[in-house]
Amino acid sequence: MPTKTVSGFQLSPLQKRLWLLQQYNSTYCTQCAIFLEGNLNPEVLKAALQQVINRHGILRTSFRRLSGIKIPVMVIADSSVLVWHEINLSDCEPQEQEAKFEAIFQQQRRQNFDFEQDPLLSASLLTLSLHKYILIISLPSLCADTWTLKNLVAEISYSYSACLQSEIVSEEVVQYLQFSEWQNQLLEDENAEIAHKYWQEQKLPSQTILRLPFESQAAKQTEFQLDSFRLTIAPDVTAKAATLARKHNTSTVVVLLACWQTLIWRLIGESEIIIGMASDRREYEELHEVLGLIATWIPIKSQLTPDLCFQEVLKLNENTLTNNTEWQDYYTPESVGNENNLVFPIGFEFEQLPEKHFANSVSFSLEKYYSCIEPFKVKLTCTQHGETLNAEFYYDVNYFSPDSIQRLAGHFQTLLNHATNNPDKKISQLDIISKSDRQQLLVEFNQTQIDYPKDKCIHQIFEEQVEKTPNNIALVFEDQQLTYAELNRKANQLARYLQTLGVKPEVIVGLCVERSLEMIIGLLGILKAGGAYLPLDPTLPKESLDFRLQDAQASLVINLDTDWNIISQYDDDNPSSEVTTENLVYVVFTSGSTGKPKGVAIEHQQLVNYLNSITERLNLPTAANFASVSTLAADLGNTVIFPSLCTGGTLHIISSQRVADSAALAEYNRQHSIECLKIVPSHLASLLASAPSQSILPHQRLILGGEVATWDLIEQIQQQAPDCLIFNHYGPTEATVGVTTFAVQNNQASHNSKTVPLGRPLGNIQIYLLDQQLQPVPIGVPGELYIGGASLVRGYLNRPELTAERFIANTFGNSKCDRLYKTGDLARYLPDGNIEFIGRLDNQVKIRGFRIELSEIETVLCQHPEVQQAVVLLREDKRLIAYIIPKQKQTPSVSNMHRFVREKLPEYMMPSAFVILKVLPLMPNGKVNRSALPEPDGYRPELEATYQPPQTEIEEAITIIWQEALNVQKVGINDNFFELGGHSLLIVQIHSKLRQLFNQDLSITDLFEHPTISSLVKFLNPEKSEESSLEESHNRAKSRMNERQLRTQFRQKL
Repeated sequence: MPTKTVSGFQLSPLQKRLWLLQQYNSTYCTQCAIFLEGNLNPEVLKAALQQVINRHGILRTSFRRLSGIKIPVMVIADSSVLVWHEINLSDCEPQEQEAKFEAIFQQQRRQNFDFEQDPLLSASLLTLSLHKYILIISLPSLCADTWTLKNLVAEISYSYSACLQSEIVSEEVVQYLQFSEWQNQLLEDENAEIAHKYWQEQKLPSQTILRLPFESQAAKQTEFQLDSFRLTIAPDVTAKAATLARKHNTSTVVVLLACWQTLIWRLIGESEIIIGMASDRREYEELHEVLGLIATWIPIKSQLTPDLCFQEVLKLNENTLTNNTEWQDYYTPESVGNENNLVFPIGFEFEQLPEKHFANSVSFSLEKYYSCIEPFKVKLTCTQHGETLNAEFYYDVNYFSPDSIQRLAGHFQTLLNHATNNPDKKISQLDIISKSDRQQLLVEFNQTQIDYPKDKCIHQIFEEQVEKTPNNIALVFEDQQLTYAELNRKANQLARYLQTLGVKPEVIVGLCVERSLEMIIGLLGILKAGGAYLPLDPTLPKESLDFRLQDAQASLVINLDTDWNIISQYDDDNPSSEVTTENLVYVVFTSGSTGKPKGVAIEHQQLVNYLNSITERLNLPTAANFASVSTLAADLGNTVIFPSLCTGGTLHIISSQRVADSAALAEYNRQHSIECLKIVPSHLASLLASAPSQSILPHQRLILGGEVATWDLIEQIQQQAPDCLIFNHYGPTEATVGVTTFAVQNNQASHNSKTVPLGRPLGNIQIYLLDQQLQPVPIGVPGELYIGGASLVRGYLNRPELTAERFIANTFGNSKCDRLYKTGDLARYLPDGNIEFIGRLDNQVKIRGFRIELSEIETVLCQHPEVQQAVVLLREDKRLIAYIIPKQKQTPSVSNMHRFVREKLPEYMMPSAFVILKVLPLMPNGKVNRSALPEPDGYRPELEATYQPPQTEIEEAITIIWQEALNVQKVGINDNFFELGGHSLLIVQIHSKLRQLFNQDLSITDLFEHPTISSLVKFLNPEKSEESSLEESHNRAKSRMNERQLRTQFRQKL
């Protein structure tokens, strides 16, 4: 059988790229709707279109792939039969006609072309009435672009006139095949190298990564699918854009492009913006009437800064367009090293539609068109038709929702209006939010006014509760408990004693007591005396405790050594003091960027507003059981302490040992039926991983706070406790415990946010998300979170400069909120008005509920005599990693570093690993490139203890557990758990696995006291171990006895 010979022609460079892009995706098509009015003869129209097809080879072209060749060739048929459909809609109402027209237009766009077979062009004539018609023409973008459609309208009208006269338009035209050959030769001519150098000098990135803040993360294998939203620009704005263009000797195109660039810059926040701009490339007269794919996208790169005014952006764009247009024929993405499909995530196109063409008594008008020749995420197409300017926003549905695009369109409309009115204004200060949106963001989202007892201090509210429920159980610690009346009397005795020592308003008293009944008695006693309490964690290093006491100028400290015999002799009725709601209630120290922690001063009025707001939001029944599992040294636990004691609830103070022991905590919950618990997500996750989890969870309210909560954790909780209402609670210490809550709905499975939202503000709190110019950001766009309202604290203790820096004036006209706190947190509004946490603007992190300035750890590390420079990073697995540049050639041991840091910083600020580097990776601006810091290699660090491998099966089993938890490949039996990077939450995980392994009673305290595998094995198997140190055991027992005796004496003397 003879082989059929196919005569084909090489594709143009544009067709080659599009062929590889489309993969039979119907999105890459070109179509138009031509509105016809007059005494039309459909048969003559069909003949006219056939005549146009006969004149232009590209309209008779198919694409054949030869065996073994990836790119097809163009095959031009000698003749081609027109695919013609006629649809009569004259019996339909106008509204129905419009709907059916849109449906047919969309349906034809979605058709898949058979590129191997001609014809590829199809036409449908819709009859609306006797003198009104719509002609829809569709063909693949391999054969046409937008300019082709304009030419088609003109050609069809000319041919219609000719056909009415029984004539044929015989004038020769330039064929697309000629353009293709010229274009292929052009890339090889003598100017190609000069052009290539020009595009290289533009320093275009090999991959353009522009991500709008409200776009979704599309799956890797998703198909490019388009939808659009259209708006008409107001006539006066259109006129002002034209006037502005004339004034600056440019075009309306440049004005619209500058506006689009400015909007993208404002939304993304990056100085370098690259937009793909469609160019028809028919600047040569010979190409004006050519049909086919000639248009391309060229990069428009701009460097925008906040100080640029809009008219300066116009000038920059005019220069860029002039230069790039000169070399556009030589531009391909491959020429700048970009071989990605998605070269331009953001596109721009401007089209001037032609006026009506007339053929005898029939008018031809191009009213609607569509053309896609390049993939994108979102593209703005501006179309001018006479005096009307439309803006159509095409978008890939894999990345954007219709609502987000409508908001984007609104921002563009607002910005265009403001920019054309104020071209000399800085682009950073131009409005992108409409008045109604601004009202929503600043006012409606902050309608939080509620009443609260403004004239009462927190202890006075507690005293009122004592009068209501004197015999209710107020406080429980292990097997000890106090009624409201008993707790009040003991606090009164302490208060009167403190008053004799000079405690009064604004006097700060240290409270250094472990979690116990005494902790709450001490707290209330200080407040009743009129003073403010300074909570101190007894486990802090002495240096840290001394600094806090000195900085707060606290001359008194309550601890277990206080003379309680004298205290018990004082009267136990409520004392009086001169304290007011504007006086201090407590001072909490948080991590500081200078290397030293800073005290935050909170007043009674702020705590009372918080108490009132959180109680209303939680909506718990009276006399509920609250569990406190947090240190008093951070304000996290105040969410349960004060609502419990001021509403008649029972506050359960969970011991340090039980907090870390999942089985013991579950047993306690079973016995006491805890109804409300606040806990750090990572702490809860650790407990859930190692316990009969449903027993750990409260029955009614679970409050997560202190760090980001994940949806995975939420789903785990809901599976195990479906009736428990979960709240995510957010707020910095500077705004009194918390300012927002998000109530997770039952079985909430679809999430608009990556992490659990922060929610909405509490009562009398205002939240503002602002950009660097302190302007509100739109919904979906990240901005720094600022807080105003009744819970804003006094400021930083003894740091007026820092207070002035972080607490700024409120410029949004709310007289009740004259200050705003600058949190440094990055967040955005979700469409439903809830707030989503994005991250930090600085090096502050949250670990296990504690706020940490990484620079504070770095400062301490640099104080080590063998350390030249240090950088600390929080990895995704929540491990603090310290990167050390040693002095000279001396390398400090990890054991040495641990001891040094332990003497100066709390346990939660201890790095999990120390990585020794010769140099730190730097960015071009000289700053440390934190993203380039290497992951710890997982090998055993250099410790003072010599490596000794496990010798027995028990040692081997424990070693495997440690290696898995610590992410260290090689652990010796004499290595210290904490020097290997262990911390309290890892202890919880280890504890659970060891209990399962040995089926033996083992407490968390035992693990802290036996931090090496060898010592732990001896403790677990004393009969099998060698003779242990009698002195070491005696000292441990003595230490335990002293602690128990002191606590017992404390209670007895009270």
